[in-house]
Amino acid sequence: MRFKFTSEDEQFRQELRKFLVDNLPQGWTGPPDEADENDWALSLRMKRALAERGWLVMHWPREYGGQAASPMRNILFAEEMAYHRAPGNDRFGTRMIGPVLMHYGTEAQKSKYLPEIASGSVQWCQGYSEPDAGSDLASLKTSAVRRGEKFIVNGAKIWTTLAHRADMMFMLVRTNPNVPKHRGISMLLVDMKSPGVEVRPIINMSGSHSFNQVTFDDVEVPEENLVGDLDNGWRVGMSVLNYERSGVDYVGWGQRAWDELVALCRAETGAGGRRLADDHAVRRRMAELDAELDAARLLTYEVAWHQQQGEAPADVASMSKLAGTVANRNVLDYGLQLLGMYGPLEKGSPYAKLQGRFFKMRMFYTSGEILAGTTEIQKNLIAWRGLQLPRV
Repeated sequence: MRFKFTSEDEQFRQELRKFLVDNLPQGWTGPPDEADENDWALSLRMKRALAERGWLVMHWPREYGGQAASPMRNILFAEEMAYHRAPGNDRFGTRMIGPVLMHYGTEAQKSKYLPEIASGSVQWCQGYSEPDAGSDLASLKTSAVRRGEKFIVNGAKIWTTLAHRADMMFMLVRTNPNVPKHRGISMLLVDMKSPGVEVRPIINMSGSHSFNQVTFDDVEVPEENLVGDLDNGWRVGMSVLNYERSGVDYVGWGQRAWDELVALCRAETGAGGRRLADDHAVRRRMAELDAELDAARLLTYEVAWHQQQGEAPADVASMSKLAGTVANRNVLDYGLQLLGMYGPLEKGSPYAKLQGRFFKMRMFYTSGEILAGTTEIQKNLIAWRGLQLPRV
């Protein structure tokens, strides 16, 4: 299948690139550190600037503040944002809980939360994984007991990205422990400022703070914050993951890293004073990575194409997520191989290459093949849903 953007799409791409040049700091190479106050302030400014142009939720229907942009236009937006490592693209609100509320939410929930997301005024986070429930998410234990017109929530979530910055969380909780595990789960919307919510930072091995553990001690959640039917949260929660898995972000990040490596190879010399770009082994490996990125990119476009036909391609979304994460990892791995002993040097060292960011990106990206469903989970979904293979 050949994918071609319309002239209007290409014009939008140029407008978006100009916007990014004008609004990102001069010389910006990213990625932003969400623990850094300056970077977080930039993220908020970018999010609101995108909202003012109608781009933050342009893929949403017009009645919810969007532009009814095509999935192809939206994937172009996500790809450019990822390539420039631009902050402000709130995937938790715009891509995940927003569309879910449109489908499963009450009119009151839509009226309250969708305008906030569209304006870029509220930050969301996702409460799924727990200390004892990661890939086997249906084993989650965080409980929500109904008392009158409220749910009382107790338990813990872990690896919660941006919990320390978030205003709201959409979370899966166990509301019925007496039925098969997939059938006793519900989705709740929780105000992160509620009494009993505690956010504990998790500093990852790259030295940055984006992950957190969140504990809930008798946290009261109004019953109107239940999304979908009681005990039907598994279906609601999985629809969130399908939106998350169909992103092109991994390819955009990998392409930017590949371009930086090309520039490095053209500038740096290896043994014998020969440029890395003139080494046949280097050229061959870079060509292989280029092809791998292109293949992954085409899969993300295929996801958007299916969505444009009104379909929900869960198996292709899993293929897209798998291909993108692996391609990005391979680029970063080869970058560290080329950098050698210079790779671990951090920004500020006179000998650091590429501002010392490749090693940090690779360390952080260890989570890339885990979040939104591990590589092994994606392979199972491709086998079961795409190839119709039996479960054994």
